[in-house]
Amino acid sequence: MLVLVIILAYFAVLLLIARLAGRRGDTSAAFFRGSNRSPWYVVSFGMIGASISGVTFVSVPGMVRQMDMTYLQTVFGFFFGYLVVAHVLLPLYYRLNLTSIYAYLGTRLGQRSYRTGSFFFLLSRMLGTAAKLYLVCLILHTYVFADAGIPFWPIAVGSVALVWVYTHRSGIKTIVWTDSLQTFCLVAALALIIYYTVKELGLDWSGIVGTVGESAHSRIFVLDDWMSRQHFAKQFLSGIFIVVVMTGLDQDMMQKNLSCRDLRDAQKNMYCYGFAFIPLNFLLLALGVLLLALAGKQHIALPPLGDDILPMFATQGYLGQPVLVLFTIGIIAATFSNADSALTAMTTSVCVDWLRTDRDDERVARHKRRRAHLALAALLALSVCLVEALGSQSVIDAIYVIASYTYGPLLGMFAFGLFTRRLPRDRWVPHVAVASPLLCYAISWWAERQFGYKFGYELLMLNGTLTFAGLWAMSTNRKKYKEDGNNQCRIRD
Repeated sequence: MLVLVIILAYFAVLLLIARLAGRRGDTSAAFFRGSNRSPWYVVSFGMIGASISGVTFVSVPGMVRQMDMTYLQTVFGFFFGYLVVAHVLLPLYYRLNLTSIYAYLGTRLGQRSYRTGSFFFLLSRMLGTAAKLYLVCLILHTYVFADAGIPFWPIAVGSVALVWVYTHRSGIKTIVWTDSLQTFCLVAALALIIYYTVKELGLDWSGIVGTVGESAHSRIFVLDDWMSRQHFAKQFLSGIFIVVVMTGLDQDMMQKNLSCRDLRDAQKNMYCYGFAFIPLNFLLLALGVLLLALAGKQHIALPPLGDDILPMFATQGYLGQPVLVLFTIGIIAATFSNADSALTAMTTSVCVDWLRTDRDDERVARHKRRRAHLALAALLALSVCLVEALGSQSVIDAIYVIASYTYGPLLGMFAFGLFTRRLPRDRWVPHVAVASPLLCYAISWWAERQFGYKFGYELLMLNGTLTFAGLWAMSTNRKKYKEDGNNQCRIRD
């Protein structure tokens, strides 16, 4: 009953914020770009919650048992990836005044390339968001609603329905503010859960430092084993490319940046947001070490899956009733902050890239947008139920593997457009974009079978390289380009 009250109260606050933020905001300009009035510091703070998500909140502490704290190597790479996005991609998007970032592919490579990029984003975002929502809904189902006999699917449908309710009118204009609330709840919940864990261990400040620093799981850097998926070079470079594709080439994350007043504000947002990732992820990993220490001290049997470690401590009374409340708040905040922006971004992509609502008057565009928003919400709920049917050993790892296959073609296409002056045969681009992930899977399978080498997140770089090579192989210099000041135009000889 307590958890249900928390959910209802939290949702009531979100609705209030959505109503205040969305006044006189039921327009395409407000829904897609927040009318370019979003304060950069509000966007930056809100993006932390959207990126951390319930998956990171639950999975990262659990990763410590098998991977130690080596995930920080990837996080260090994240920061440099944000610098690339701030100084390479954001200037391009603002110069072209884009609503959908995939319109660049249409300008530079052709219409089929444009649609291909949009399709791979929709596929990536739908699968990634479904995986993240699945974990949160599974936790609520297992630890909160199981005793009431409520099956999984109503929880999944209900979660998506709540997100749809407060985003269907003003989209990104509302999300910028609701995500800030959700980030605050997420970070506060993390800090207080660490406090109660430390209290249970009976540690002072020096004891905390000693426990984390002297733990067998405190290892951060792996520099001696090239075959390991946790080698520093693999993790660091993968972190850079993960950010470039999952932030810089992702309509979801870029849409918030494009709602800022200008490029300078968007870049300041990216610096602050990128740097904040390092201490936050360190705290999550430190929490994992402390939970393992508590399990050892109290002889608590840990669950087989790392994703279940924090939920078990939070819901089974090991840390007290306050932690159950905090955990519930953190999970709910993470659920909504990630899913709301994803649903809005997918709606934007469908409306702008496929339905071309920019060509319609406001009344027709609003009608199409609302129908697309509702249809995508229904598809997202269905996808969450499908993920539940398939299951996963580690959801955060599964998300990065999904990204390696689905974002790789986007990486290759954007790199080809930005760093070459050649023009591919547009009608073949979709075939290259589909063939590259398939070839990546075959190479990964062959390398492990022949040499025992297991590809990690560097699969993303391989996928992008194969896409780039395929586009180069079928491109020609018999097309020339000219700059008209705002757009790159293709002209025939």
